[in-house]
Amino acid sequence: MTVIVRNVQTRSDRRVFITFPWQLYQGNPYWVPPLVSWQRHKLNQKRNPSWEYMEGDYFIAWRDEEPVGTIAAFINHRHNAYHNENVGFFGLFEVINDQVVANALLHTAAEYVESRGCCVLRGPANFSINDECGVLVKGFNEVPASVSPYNLPYYQQLLERAPGFDKLINLYSYRITLQDWLHSTKLEQTFRLTHRNNARRGITVRPVDPKHLRRDLNLVKAIYNVSWDNNWGFVPMTDKELDLMVREMRRYMEPRLALLAEVQGEVAGFLMAFPDLNQVLHRVAARPGKPELLSLMQLWWYKRRGAIDRIRIPVMGVRAEYRGIGVEAALFTELYQQAAQLSTETGWQYADAGWVLESNAPMQRIVEGYSGTDYRHHRFYQCQLAPADSYHNPLPELASTSQAFLDSRRRRSKIVVEKVPALRSGVRKISIARPHRLRSISIPATLRRRDRVPTHSPEEWIG
Repeated sequence: MTVIVRNVQTRSDRRVFITFPWQLYQGNPYWVPPLVSWQRHKLNQKRNPSWEYMEGDYFIAWRDEEPVGTIAAFINHRHNAYHNENVGFFGLFEVINDQVVANALLHTAAEYVESRGCCVLRGPANFSINDECGVLVKGFNEVPASVSPYNLPYYQQLLERAPGFDKLINLYSYRITLQDWLHSTKLEQTFRLTHRNNARRGITVRPVDPKHLRRDLNLVKAIYNVSWDNNWGFVPMTDKELDLMVREMRRYMEPRLALLAEVQGEVAGFLMAFPDLNQVLHRVAARPGKPELLSLMQLWWYKRRGAIDRIRIPVMGVRAEYRGIGVEAALFTELYQQAAQLSTETGWQYADAGWVLESNAPMQRIVEGYSGTDYRHHRFYQCQLAPADSYHNPLPELASTSQAFLDSRRRRSKIVVEKVPALRSGVRKISIARPHRLRSISIPATLRRRDRVPTHSPEEWIG
């Protein structure tokens, strides 16, 4: 049957793109439906501040006029400028369990970024490491934590069988049982050593002050970018993105779990933890057509009724000049003691800490030293495309442009994949249509999982 991949153009297309996950995950007990308004805001290229330095497009795969998959292809020019790379990304990848459909979507994303000079396709990311990213490859049988994507188990197989794609890196998430902190002899010893080191080095840790919340969150904002400077995949957040992050923190945070560390009176680091809103969203079960006001009222009601038994630790940062002297341990110790004390009145039982890079052994040792067990993995994949020297990073010009730049670069794309019965060898015919050109090619349908493509071309992609 024919698979057609088209970019999103109309209001109806946007509605299909946003609502397709509800169709795909119908009946799944672990998927957390987001509020529809949140998804609209994230995908709106005029409102989401990330699109001020990105260009990209959204695509839907159709079969017999029914949607069977979605993908976003985009180029993050701030990432490429910061890391001196030439990388394009894919994200919002949702697809039925069909290799042909998955390959068609990935091929579309690859062609989009390659046509703009990129030589690598990486993902999934929605739209950076500050947001949901990676494919879930371990930990399917429980509700995911906030800002932690969920997908069906077959996604890993689809990506690993897609020609040219290989694992890039794993991201680990850790579970910590709060009561372990109260009854662990090992942790008591760790806490004593930490307090002794704090006194010796002049390290103090305090929660943010609710009476001066804006002042303290501005301190977090000031050191966020410098403390994450050398992390894999990190891109400095713009002022607009930082302001949005601070607004979200103010809305959902528990002040006693938002900590600032100081060394000799100088702000050295921070650690933020939140009640895990995904547990409430899972109960609310927002869906297209359900009044948003009702979902928000249910969200507030469940949150007030103690429906949350897990906290999320999504971010910690320590300035480079203060690393290795015990600031990280001081932050974790204070968080654990605060959370364990609060657990008796809030009902919190667990903490989710993540993500931690598989290559970040020092941070893994810190988390595991505080009774953390690694229980969920997400994975980035990467595909090497044809070498290209035509990429031009328009980052300087992006300071004063946004939508006009994106509109000028966006082109309509259409890919048709159909079975050709007359060909005994099981060949698939692929037509890739552009506004002013049409080309048809035939390739063997026997391309197997480990056939790696040294250089990317449409002929070698879909099988």
